[in-house]
Amino acid sequence: MQRSTNLSINEEDVKKRLYRRFIEPTTHGYKDFIGIEIEIPILNLEKKAVNFMIVHKVTEEFLETFTQFKRNVIDHNGHVCSLVDKDTGDIVSYDCSYNNLEFSLGKETNLFNVHERFSEYYTFFKETFEKHNHTLTGIGINPYRVHNEHVPIPSERYQMLYHHLCSYSRYSKLPKYFHDHPEYGMFSSASQVQLDVEQKDLIKTINVFNKLEPYKAVLFSNSVLLGENENLLCCRDMFWRDSTHGINPHNIGMYDTELESLDDLLNYIKSLNIYCTMRNGFYINFPTINIMKYFKTGKIRGEYCDKGKYDLVEFTPELDDIEYLRSFKFLDLTYRGTIEYRSCCTQPISDVMTVGAFQLGLKHNLDKLSELMDNDEVIYRHGYNPTELRKLLVERELPAFIDEDKLYNVLAVILDLSKEGLIKRGYGEEIFLKPLYERVKNHSNPARRMLEMLEQGISIDEIIKEYGEL
Repeated sequence: MQRSTNLSINEEDVKKRLYRRFIEPTTHGYKDFIGIEIEIPILNLEKKAVNFMIVHKVTEEFLETFTQFKRNVIDHNGHVCSLVDKDTGDIVSYDCSYNNLEFSLGKETNLFNVHERFSEYYTFFKETFEKHNHTLTGIGINPYRVHNEHVPIPSERYQMLYHHLCSYSRYSKLPKYFHDHPEYGMFSSASQVQLDVEQKDLIKTINVFNKLEPYKAVLFSNSVLLGENENLLCCRDMFWRDSTHGINPHNIGMYDTELESLDDLLNYIKSLNIYCTMRNGFYINFPTINIMKYFKTGKIRGEYCDKGKYDLVEFTPELDDIEYLRSFKFLDLTYRGTIEYRSCCTQPISDVMTVGAFQLGLKHNLDKLSELMDNDEVIYRHGYNPTELRKLLVERELPAFIDEDKLYNVLAVILDLSKEGLIKRGYGEEIFLKPLYERVKNHSNPARRMLEMLEQGISIDEIIKEYGEL
């Protein structure tokens, strides 16, 4: 691999590039588009490892049926791991491994268009997989994960990512706990939403929705690590926090500081770490390092994978490496002029639009939500910050200082605000909130309900079937 030439990069150049990539796009014209990504676990009903050859066969059958899709990314073994419909922007892919199917629905103006296309794709995959005794379900942690082969998709990106996550033992001198599931991306599934944001609303949006995250945990948790830590209703938070992604806590989770200006936001972005870049078509992974320190370092030593073998390489940072700076925050400002809301687990498939509807409606009622969060005394003003509250509220048992009835009363008000915001849009999307009203009424969420069903003697196989029904 060729080494980069030395470049003189000063701090002001880095700041300008960070601003241009992350903040400037919020001035490029507000369109109020919606982008939804839904990850779904694949299960072998024989309680054996998912048969990847069946996955490849089903993928090819999808291509033959949905001819508008074209091969987008091919893995090192010649198998398709990503398909794209360039007209809609829809991408069907496998996330981290061939155990996890992902539908990334191209930007749309209303949720009904998204739901219609998702339903069509999902129905095909589920029915076709079931011909081979495999299935799909809406559970955030693959309930058959113990049977699966956890290997990354043989591609530059996913091999690099897995290599990075497996490197946690190299950080043994850090005063930090690491879990022992670096393969968690291969069995955990999320439901993510991207919404356009105007620069004038950017700071307020981050601050308000950051405070909302503990409440979202109560409503949407659906990731129980069965057999290991069943007290956590959303163990996805722990997986990200206690991995190499969480070495710098600013790269994951929530904001523990309230932003007051765009300068505050830019300074926060400057506090993030970078852990990879590309040179000559190869991903390079290196010990995670603050982005500003990265550009002050003359040479960076890293590793790249060539034909299954990792080789050492030394290279010089370049400003274009900012393209590979990525956080995994619950509110992730992207280079598209959007905020990606990424804290929610995959939901039962019949409730698949709830995450997008909830977030979209509240975006259109930001001022009222802000007032509610600022005056909340049910979870706030008890000595805990938003991050600590989120950590408490992903547990099955509520903390003693929270009154359960009052908690769900606030959630009912939040749902009403979301409904009001959706009604303003005029598409009838508020219908997608109905399952959330049921959860509030029953003081439940998908994870809590699954555990209760298991305790009642209902088998995990029956739950898999129910949570997979469209």
